[in-house]
Amino acid sequence: MRAFQLLSQGEPANLIKCDRPNPASDEIRLKIEACGLNFGDLLMIKGTYQERPALPFTLGMEPAGVVDAVGEDVTNLKPGDRVAVYHGHGGLAEYGCFPAANCNLLPDNMTTTVGAGFLVAYGTSHLALEHRARLKAGETLLVLGAAGGIGLTAIEIGKRMGATVIACARGRDKLEIAANAGADHLIDSDTDDLHEVVKSLGGADVVYDPVGGDLFKAALRACNPEARIIPLGFASGQVPQIPANILLVKNIDVIGYYWGGYLKFAPKVLHDSLDTLLEWYAAGELHPHISHTLPLEQANEALELLRSRKSTGKVVVTI
Repeated sequence: MRAFQLLSQGEPANLIKCDRPNPASDEIRLKIEACGLNFGDLLMIKGTYQERPALPFTLGMEPAGVVDAVGEDVTNLKPGDRVAVYHGHGGLAEYGCFPAANCNLLPDNMTTTVGAGFLVAYGTSHLALEHRARLKAGETLLVLGAAGGIGLTAIEIGKRMGATVIACARGRDKLEIAANAGADHLIDSDTDDLHEVVKSLGGADVVYDPVGGDLFKAALRACNPEARIIPLGFASGQVPQIPANILLVKNIDVIGYYWGGYLKFAPKVLHDSLDTLLEWYAAGELHPHISHTLPLEQANEALELLRSRKSTGKVVVTI
């Protein structure tokens, strides 16, 4: 089979030929049809992600496809089932073996291409806003990086939870996509003063921030008393240093959050969240945005779309 593997840290990954794997007793083997890309894939190539698989390894955090074989202890899945998986790596290949516990059956109305771009983006936003930030109806949610993979899902979920959503993104084209996702107010990070605009709209009760850097600082200053701010990543390349005096004066919570970590210490919380999201999709209440779909042979080009920020929503590689 073919697999898109990282052989050396910091070097581009390459498409290689390797043996088809066999599932362990608690695993399924997936005939992969598509795999969603994430900013974490770029960090894995650099060796700066939270998890560092032993080299060489196959990239790709969220594959989707058809179950091809099951281990002897697997009872919840069977060959022929259509599933999406979150596993951290292994998805950019023709086949992969993954824990059955990490697999999610796809609704009949969800294609594998959509399924491959669904779990991480929607799962991250739902657990962040509902479980960690305790977002309430009537509150104001500020979403930074609002046209990205997780940003658009935060807009959709925030609106569904009854919040007023302020979307911040770079350029009018990206803001138009955020508006289509349901954002009530738009901020162009290239030209607008985020702090002034958010304050003029009444301030933020929850801040969803995958960007960091100067935007984090401006958002923190625009927070209302008892606001909650969630740093999800640092796409700006700058990890903000948080001034404790502002937290003290405004009684602000800064909430640590790593979605993938729930698989290890509270998997039921994560799986219940994904079950809810898949039910919402099946009912027609969520509308994933995939800006680019490229074949496995162009996986490096697909990653470059993320690196150069030329994509919106999700980038999916088809196998």
